[in-house]
Amino acid sequence: MTGKLLPAAERILLTLWVGALWVAGFIVAPLLFSELDERALAGSLAGSLFTVTSYLGLLCGAVLLLMNGFNYRAINWRAVTIIGMLLFTMVGQFVITPMIAELRVAGLTQTPGFGRLHGIASVLFVGTSVLGLMLVAAGAGNRR
Repeated sequence: MTGKLLPAAERILLTLWVGALWVAGFIVAPLLFSELDERALAGSLAGSLFTVTSYLGLLCGAVLLLMNGFNYRAINWRAVTIIGMLLFTMVGQFVITPMIAELRVAGLTQTPGFGRLHGIASVLFVGTSVLGLMLVAAGAGNRR
């Protein structure tokens, strides 16, 4: 039973994380900006959505990394990919997002620095999304 349970749990966690990334970043956030007249409100809602998605990703990624260790007992491309996704998520959430928030509070949303930080956040987000998609596309790997 455990032999089938662990791979299923991995697939569910990965699907939850990567699905949340793609829905939040490529469906809901663009929809907010296209449907809401007030860009500040759209940005605030999108920011909240990305924060929830980041924390979900950190939780799922940590558990996936642990499960990967149980399955492979060695560093492998899946572990490296998950670590990359976790690093991108942490830098985005704990470094870039607070810097964006400081500029927003200071009323500097129309500055090149604000746009540059959003660009960095976007690259990190897309990188995380693509890495996650690679894991999903690869499917279950060979176990021990």
